[in-house]
Amino acid sequence: MAHISRKELKKDEVRETFAHGAEAVLSHQTLTIYLLSLAIIVAAAVLSYRLYSERQDVKASAAYDVAMQSFSAPIATAAAPAQPGTLTFTDEKTKYTDAATKFTTLANSYPHTHDGTLAKYFAAVSDEHIGKDDDAKRLLSQLATSSDIEFAAMGKYELAQLQDRTGQSGEAVKLYQELIDKPTVLVPKSLAMLALAQHYIQSDPAQASRLFSQIKTDYPDTPIAEQADQGLSMIPGKS
Repeated sequence: MAHISRKELKKDEVRETFAHGAEAVLSHQTLTIYLLSLAIIVAAAVLSYRLYSERQDVKASAAYDVAMQSFSAPIATAAAPAQPGTLTFTDEKTKYTDAATKFTTLANSYPHTHDGTLAKYFAAVSDEHIGKDDDAKRLLSQLATSSDIEFAAMGKYELAQLQDRTGQSGEAVKLYQELIDKPTVLVPKSLAMLALAQHYIQSDPAQASRLFSQIKTDYPDTPIAEQADQGLSMIPGKS
């Protein structure tokens, strides 16, 4: 067996040290390149999604404007004939059928946009105008479960109003109470209280009176207090 001198052994140790160092540097560079590549991929994906979302928002907004033109269009009559260049309809059924179709298409085409979600609300209201209550309830029930608390509140309020009109008073009361307990900017507590008070005018006049009076106390000198006054005058025996 050949004798290895101390000097040669020292050289081998140096070579081994350099080799490990080179491996460490190479590994570090590889990791850095990998992380940099990953960051570029993620950034590109985020940018692509953002651009896609912006394009969707623009398209949804344009479709919303078109649908709202139908929803807000006047009914032409002999006393108020159609004006040139102005969208008009001959009757409400035609008008709200057109609006419902446009809003529903918008909601289905752009479900993850602000205007697409809002379109569900107006599609439901349009359906109510033409007697399609089941379709309206379906849309409003979907809206009521929205992760956006304002949209959810709008859906619950309109659904409660529809349930009130169609004999589902128990369900309506539950929704009004939910809105009173958890008010939002678009559906404040005072509005939910007023709706619940109006619900009770015939079935529970004492409860209606209590709610109307509470509204006047909690929200004095406001339009909602004036409506509460009107509500009190409608309670049997209060006029």
